[in-house]
Amino acid sequence: MAREERDWEKRRRNELLRGPCCLRCCSSVLWWECAQQVKHNWETMTEAIQKHVGSLNWSYQRALREKAVAYVNSYGEFVEHHKIKATNGKGQETCYTAAKFVIATGERPRYLGIRGDKEYCITSDDLFSLPYCPGATLVVGASSVALECAGFLAGLGLEVTVMVRSQLLRGFDQEMAEKVASSMQQLGVRFLRKFVPVEVQQLEKGSPGKLKVVAKSTEGTEMIEGLYNTVLLAIGRDSCTKKIGLEKIGVKVNEKTGKIPVNDVEQSSVPYVYAVGDVVEGKPELTPVAVQAGRLLARRLFGGRLEKCDYINAPTVVFTPLEYGCCGYAEEKAVEVYRKENLEVYHTLFWPLEWTVACRDSNTCYAKIICSKFDNDRVIGFHVLGPKAGEITQGFAAAMKCGLTKQLLDDTIGIHPTCAQDDVGVTFGTWFLRAELQYRQLSVDSCRFLPVGRCSPPWRSRSPRGWTSRRRAAEAKPLLSLSLSRCRFCEDGVLSGKPGDSVGARRRDSSSAVHPPG
Repeated sequence: MAREERDWEKRRRNELLRGPCCLRCCSSVLWWECAQQVKHNWETMTEAIQKHVGSLNWSYQRALREKAVAYVNSYGEFVEHHKIKATNGKGQETCYTAAKFVIATGERPRYLGIRGDKEYCITSDDLFSLPYCPGATLVVGASSVALECAGFLAGLGLEVTVMVRSQLLRGFDQEMAEKVASSMQQLGVRFLRKFVPVEVQQLEKGSPGKLKVVAKSTEGTEMIEGLYNTVLLAIGRDSCTKKIGLEKIGVKVNEKTGKIPVNDVEQSSVPYVYAVGDVVEGKPELTPVAVQAGRLLARRLFGGRLEKCDYINAPTVVFTPLEYGCCGYAEEKAVEVYRKENLEVYHTLFWPLEWTVACRDSNTCYAKIICSKFDNDRVIGFHVLGPKAGEITQGFAAAMKCGLTKQLLDDTIGIHPTCAQDDVGVTFGTWFLRAELQYRQLSVDSCRFLPVGRCSPPWRSRSPRGWTSRRRAAEAKPLLSLSLSRCRFCEDGVLSGKPGDSVGARRRDSSSAVHPPG
């Protein structure tokens, strides 16, 4: 009996030892099998979304009442200085006067201006009001909204094509934008680059129907056609400033965009008129930015405060299936503002722990920081592509407001196992290059490949704390092909050797060659 109990205890202990891995594998299989059996219900989803949006609108109105703010549901228009006319849905007019005014009218989706666009296309605002599943969808545009809509629909298993006129995610870091596109292509999203629609025809009516889209190349005379169930336009938005009488009081407006130029305290060309939100020229078109700008404006006008809105370090996230979060400058903008020679760019690939068992690509998730070399390596740009990038970026945004530097990142202890640990320079579960690649100096004696884990591909080039300086890595690349004699793998996995043997001889495959990412 005692022997049976010992055997049982031994089997139980062995099962517990391998339990987490087996449990995760089984969970993945069960999740996949369940996913194949669950059918998504579009009508149920849109109904729930509309209820949630309605509850938000109601909560805002209730909050206004609680603060004794009069809510007037009317169309406002300036008629003279310090005076507006408000017209309600019944055509009744009421005039109001005030010492100060704030313009926060926002924007509305833009149409293409081609035959069939308003008749047969929908905009991003219409997607969650659509009473039926859109089916095979063409998304026209390359903004964050366009890619988010495309990613969401692809996640439901729909056939999705994105038509791009020029560049993806204009205003964002372009290296990161291309990586976002690559991650979406892995999910089956198709990109048509350098094409614009010229006509939309309805072939069949229905819910959804069938549409034919004719498109023209932006680089030549090539014409293409495609059949889709739904065409979704996400090509930008027009500011709602053209019919509110701003010209009557002399407020300057950009004639092309309709946006209002303001100074650093959101003041327009007319001293008593202020503007916040998407109608402001040259500012991030983000709801949290508008909320913050409005809050600080109210405090300055009526609370005696002096704080101004920081538009540079405004964090944001593109909620594609693999999220892209950023704060501060894009690399292109940083070069424009600081000059390339004054910057140091560090980057790293990372492999989320939850991707390891599922055997997902280890070269997809990516992070990059841009530092000002002559300001103590202060981080002026933060970019991350990976799961929960929004949660990661929010924390780093606060650190950047406090003057985050590269050294502070290196000195920060990471939380294991998280994706954010790679952004503070700590790397678990990867092989990294423990060598000092300082400009063109490389110490052979200190060059050791140390295995920190056996899960991820070997020969991932890293700095000692996870980040790789792109410039230094590029300069050091030729040195990585130097010879090491009697190069061999020790039993503990440490690479050792003396001058003479080639490092390349110990590569396991061509995809795992020793070179920095990017």
